[in-house]
Amino acid sequence: MPMGDSITGGVGSTLGGGYREPLFRTARANKKNITFVGSFISGPTTLDGVPFPRNHLAVGGYTIDPIAGHSGISMYVPDRLLLFKPHIVTLMIGTNDMTDVTLDQPNAPKRLAGLIDKILAALPDAVLVVAQIVPSRDDVNNQRVRTYNAAIPALVQARAAAGKHILLVDMYSAFTANADYKSAYLSDNLHPTDAGYATMSAIWYAAIGGLLK
Repeated sequence: MPMGDSITGGVGSTLGGGYREPLFRTARANKKNITFVGSFISGPTTLDGVPFPRNHLAVGGYTIDPIAGHSGISMYVPDRLLLFKPHIVTLMIGTNDMTDVTLDQPNAPKRLAGLIDKILAALPDAVLVVAQIVPSRDDVNNQRVRTYNAAIPALVQARAAAGKHILLVDMYSAFTANADYKSAYLSDNLHPTDAGYATMSAIWYAAIGGLLK
């Protein structure tokens, strides 16, 4: 279950499937089975001549929790998780929390922690992969993103130490490793290009590839 906001939905990618397209392609190239589940769809109907699983649980503009007039992805937990029963959840959320300075940004990690706990409680046997979010083209915004991202490893480590099935991936560093990431990896202020989504896919696959059969 790809879970998040418009970036998970694939905004900015040519075919609209975002990182799910190269992730699907990489899994198939490695003879692994993968499908995506969720209440929403985007992306191509076929990829490389085979049906592409278009589903996800991501909505553009959503924050972690409902806050200050924004809808939050947490509103779908636990109901949609219990409905679809994914084996793996790839969660990247917080971009909109960081972009809107009115949204109590210092407490965003606390909101993320609450969402993580709800997902783990709903799906105790699934693997939750939590991403540190990608940068934007705005350096001031990126200062807030770095602060938010810096709090995430401790959240994940504490739950892993308690025996939860949870992993961390770092999307921010994967982007900023390219000095030209603002033009190479971002199609606008927030959303990746196809190359940016391919970079994200490689990070996701490194985390979950070994779990696929």
